[in-house]
Amino acid sequence: LQVMESGGGLVQPGGSLRLSCTAPRLKMNDYCIGWFRQAPGKEREGVSCISQSGLTTINLDSVKDRVTMSRDYVKSTVYLQMDNLKPEDTGIYYCAAVRGYFYCRGDFPEPSEYEYWGQGTQVTVSS
Repeated sequence: LQVMESGGGLVQPGGSLRLSCTAPRLKMNDYCIGWFRQAPGKEREGVSCISQSGLTTINLDSVKDRVTMSRDYVKSTVYLQMDNLKPEDTGIYYCAAVRGYFYCRGDFPEPSEYEYWGQGTQVTVSS
């Protein structure tokens, strides 16, 4: 497994979660990292991405102003901070990696462009 997510769980509406993405077998700092999610019965959708240099692009309008991506170059970890969570945020959240400087510099790479995918972490927003 090249990429791994963690940090999912059950949270009440209005709560927060921070998801983490690591890639122990990759030189992660060389990769653009994207977050995707898939709700039950729905197609996968791209949430946001972060470039090698830390530029972020929010792809999903419904989460703008509620999510923040960041990366820790020392820990080789990428984070997705989600605040004011809503029941419609429920789903499996995946991170994916694609190597290259020019990815996620104002645009959101297509799913087919990502080289590695994690197995996902479940996020459930419910009272």
